[in-house]
Amino acid sequence: MSSLWTPSGEHPVGDRRPSGPAGSGDQGGSSTPPRRSGGDDQPVREARTGAASSRTERAASEAELEALRKQLAAAPAETVIANHCYGLFELAAVYLAERPAKLADARLAIDAFGYLVDGLGDRLGEPSAALRDALTQIRLAFVQVEGATRAANQQADGQRASGASSASA
Repeated sequence: MSSLWTPSGEHPVGDRRPSGPAGSGDQGGSSTPPRRSGGDDQPVREARTGAASSRTERAASEAELEALRKQLAAAPAETVIANHCYGLFELAAVYLAERPAKLADARLAIDAFGYLVDGLGDRLGEPSAALRDALTQIRLAFVQVEGATRAANQQADGQRASGASSASA
């Protein structure tokens, strides 16, 4: 399932059929419903109803997606881009909070955030000052986490070297 961001939040889009025996969740595949004894055309009616229901759901999803696209198009680009910048900030923070920190991933997210904020500058409108502050904060956090990681690695290396020299003595 995917989603579409709009100024009013995330909106799921895509197939919403339930999974399991009743709605197998199979995209486009068909399953034959079990036949009842009596030989009536119940399975055929169920198949037709399921196909019509699937088309109705698909049309509703497409209509919802189109409405969300219109809502997104109505939002100022600076608002949408600023939201993506905040998302990159959060992504970098998540990577920095991992134990051990995922420094390469955090660096990439911070660099992408920086390219947008530094490259677009005041074109981002009102949020540009807050975004610059956030960029400064996440860069500082990166330096602190990277330094702490380096110190911890050096300490661990020193303990291993110390343990190896005392074992050989």
